[in-house]
Amino acid sequence: MGRLFWKIFIGFWLALVLAAVGAGTIVWLKHEEMTAAPLAMGPRAGYGIEIAASVLREDGLDALRGWMSHRRRPMPVFVVDDAGRDVLGRPVSDSLVAAARKLAQRGEPGARLVTTPEGERLLLFVALPPGMRAPHRPPLSFWQLIAVGAATSLAFSALLAWYLARPIRSLRWAFDSAAAGRLDTRVSPRIGSRRDEIADLGRDFDRMAQHLQSLVSAQRRLLHDVSHELRSPLARLQAAVGLARQDPAKVESTLERIERETNRLDAMVGEILTLARLEARTAAPVREPVDFAHLVASIAEDARFEAEAAGRRLSVQIAGDARVSGDPALLHRAVENVVRNAVKFTAPGTAVEISLATTGERALLAVGDRGPGIAPDELSKVFEPFYRAAGTDASGFGLGLAIAQRAVEAHGGSIRAANLPGGGLKVEIELPLARAAAG
Repeated sequence: MGRLFWKIFIGFWLALVLAAVGAGTIVWLKHEEMTAAPLAMGPRAGYGIEIAASVLREDGLDALRGWMSHRRRPMPVFVVDDAGRDVLGRPVSDSLVAAARKLAQRGEPGARLVTTPEGERLLLFVALPPGMRAPHRPPLSFWQLIAVGAATSLAFSALLAWYLARPIRSLRWAFDSAAAGRLDTRVSPRIGSRRDEIADLGRDFDRMAQHLQSLVSAQRRLLHDVSHELRSPLARLQAAVGLARQDPAKVESTLERIERETNRLDAMVGEILTLARLEARTAAPVREPVDFAHLVASIAEDARFEAEAAGRRLSVQIAGDARVSGDPALLHRAVENVVRNAVKFTAPGTAVEISLATTGERALLAVGDRGPGIAPDELSKVFEPFYRAAGTDASGFGLGLAIAQRAVEAHGGSIRAANLPGGGLKVEIELPLARAAAG
């Protein structure tokens, strides 16, 4: 059962406790009122008060004294004036007078306000003899108990509805904003420090909005970069077509130029599609065991021929077994892009150093070259699409390291670049081993 259930459960029992406390408080106040002022409220007391009130109202105070003195069973009917004194001269406590006056003002039995023929307003009530208790009377009726319970449940329901509806309204606002294209909308600041399933839903929405915003931004940036990069080869193709039309003798060389540009465009489009799939995470890697050490060794062997033909060397050090879980083709492309990039930029006569080791539950591949390196303030841009460092060969597309980063991250790994002392660039790829990935 979730946290929201326990909040509702605790709130329900809190409402019951509050209802019980409220009813108990009313009962206690009623009880205190009854015990603090022991007034006679039975039929006999009511009958005596009615007769005394009639005598006092019709014949005055002297007739009331005569009626009370001739009774065989005297009844302690007190007759109190506005000053709180018994007009018949008997002692009476202030608490009795105050309690009787409240009963008379509320029109309850046990006390009566009477006006004499002289216009004086007197209070009549009967007090219990010392040691006697007032007759038991239920402090709360059935309907009063229903009223207390209804008021408590209404307050609890209103509070619970507000507590649940407030974050739901925030979520509706966030969904409407996202649907309107405002992907920077976040609902967590509105929910605050709340901790339950609704707050979890809000945080899930924020993660979804963040991911959508990143995807849309990446697609827009990629579209802008692609449109910029396609202008150059398209312009060269148009120039080649124009030359062929002007000088038919150069048609053969022009067709060769067009073929090269077409192949370049085809390769670029392939790289762009791969990058787009990786950024959109639609190319989820296949999860199968991969001998990462063998994969690195085969890529290094293929790159060695290319490096030696250009007057460069390869140094490979592989320590131990490194098995990872993922897509072999995608991992091959990521490592090959990094290695070929190093072979391309390392200075003639130098060596590209490749090392693979395992540390704990991670495989660490390091590829270092002895090229010009990258300015420190541009290191964070090296994995951006179509990035080319200043002063480097512009024959590539600037997509190799971008594709490598997305492929490595799709496998739960990380990739970073740093300048080497004395010149050159070092790229490190870190991947979880198969046993760690399975766990």
